[in-house]
Parts: sequence; C-alpha cells; structure tokens
Amino acid sequence: MRAHRLPFCLALACWASVAIAPAQAEEIAVGNYAVSANGMPYAVAMAKGFFQLEGANVTGIITSAGGGTSLRNMLTGSVPFGEVNPGAVISAIQQGADLKIISDDVLTVGEFIWAVKLDSPIKTLKDFKGKKIGYTNPKSTSVALAAMLMEKAGYTAADAEYVRTGGFGEGVAALDLGVIDIAPLPEPLWSKYKTQYRPVATASDALPPLDNVVGVTTAEAAAAKGDFIRAVIRARRRAVIYMKQNPDEAGDIVAKVYNIEPEVGRSAVRYLTTVVTDGIPYWGEGDIHLEGLKRMVALQTSIGALTGEVDLSKMIDTQFLPDDLKAIK
Repeated sequence: MRAHRLPFCLALACWASVAIAPAQAEEIAVGNYAVSANGMPYAVAMAKGFFQLEGANVTGIITSAGGGTSLRNMLTGSVPFGEVNPGAVISAIQQGADLKIISDDVLTVGEFIWAVKLDSPIKTLKDFKGKKIGYTNPKSTSVALAAMLMEKAGYTAADAEYVRTGGFGEGVAALDLGVIDIAPLPEPLWSKYKTQYRPVATASDALPPLDNVVGVTTAEAAAAKGDFIRAVIRARRRAVIYMKQNPDEAGDIVAKVYNIEPEVGRSAVRYLTTVVTDGIPYWGEGDIHLEGLKRMVALQTSIGALTGEVDLSKMIDTQFLPDDLKAIK
C-alpha cells in the first residue's frame, strides 16, 4: 500500500508547490517615473501592495526620460507593460512596431501651470504677446501647449518667442535669470515653487482635454502575459481611486519615491486628484477617451512629432480593461 501511495503523494506535493508558487516576477516601464506626475499611481500601487493583491508580481518599475526607452525595453521582450506618451507609441507603430494602446491613463495636461515672477507685469494670457515663453525641447508637448495658449488668447503662435530650456527645472532657473518671461511648471514642480511665483494660466482652464499618457503592450506580451497585464491595469486603477480618497497619505508615498518634501507631495496629489478639464479628471482609470487622443494626435502633428495618417481604431485594444471600462468614450 505504501508503494502504491507514493506516486499519489508525489503528485499531490507537486500540485501543492505549483498552487502556492508566486506569480512570475516582472518589471514594468513607466516614462519619467519618479519625476513626472503621470507615474504617481504606480508609486502608490507598489507601496500599498496593490499589484500583488491583483495578482501581478511587479518587482520594479523601469523609468526613462520619455517614451523611447520604455518602448525599446518592451520591443526587446523584457517588459510586458509600459506607460508612455501616445505620440511615441503612434510613431513606433507607424514604423512597424507591433504595439497596441491598451489603456488611457492620463486624460488631460492638467498638471501644467504657466507662471511668472511675483513682480511681473504679465497678468493674463493677453499679456503673452511678444513675451519669451520657456519650453523644454523641440517637438515637446510643452512647446505645442505654449502655441495653443497663444491661439487661446487670440494670437498666432508666431506672436511670442519660444526659448528652449532643456527641462522644466532649468526653466525655473531661466525665469529667475530673466532669460524667459513665462515658465511652464508642471506638478510636482509647481507645488515646490508655488510660493515663489505667480500662476498666469492653467491647462485645466485654458486648454481642452488632451490625452497625455497611455498604457501599451506588444503583440507577443498580449498573447503570453494577458493575465499579468490585466492585473497591472486593475492595480493602477485601485491606486487612482485610493489617491482620490486618501490624498495626503498618497502624497506622503509619492514624496518618498519622488524625493520631494512631504508637503510638496501632498499638495501635488491634492491638486491632481481634484483638477478637472471640461469635466475630465487628470488621472483616468484606464478607459479610452478617444476625443482626447485625437486632440493629442492633432497637437503632435502640428509640431511635426507625428506625420501621415493616424488610424487610432487600428491601434487600440480594450481586451485587457475591466468589463466596465471597455467602452470607448
């Protein structure tokens, strides 16, 4: 009897070891993580254990200065999920990359505030004419938004001078030195410096909803790691909801990851969880907002970051979203 029971016991032990084995460890890629506001929900999801609760064993978050590096990590097969600017994704798809937009994560550019020195004579958008407006780099979102602000004020884009600063932090220095008259200060930079400068325009008031960050995966990862991708999206959604309900605790988590003061983290999270643009929140839960994506495509095309025809319907795949978020708005 013992001899007959041995195979059964071995089989039972093997089944038990599989049942209790943790999910395969994976990293995800988030553009400008621990620097820009888009990635804050991932910091909260990591700290609160939301990835593990949803069944995704996320062991680390790979960051990069923009979407290019994140996409390269994905295309080499090392990362199944990434969050990047839609322009970078679309450009890669146009060049033959087998990628799909699978979630809509940042629905507006509501993190942007354009500020001046406290003693500046610039009071409204009408005062932007003939002034020097800072932006980070050519074909960046910041230069495109500056041109949109000029049009909002009733001018042409050529009615202002645009000065490259190389970064948002460098823009603050340029403003102090008088190299520029107006600087874009996105969160959390604005919360850090808001007592030292005066806001003149906010994206939430002056601009329409513009989708700024999307979730993306490859065809290979979609076929092999669908459950992991779904769990990542659910965990991020849980983090967004948590941040709205607990902005100060979430702000403290963000402060540690982003290496900023706790009050700066709290201020940034409070602002970004309450700011709305035409009724649209800053952080989405994943559902696709097509009109905002179309506006961003038009904006990227206007500055030459995108060329040719863009058929978003062929680039979007909603299969990884929770059922209540699959409808495209």
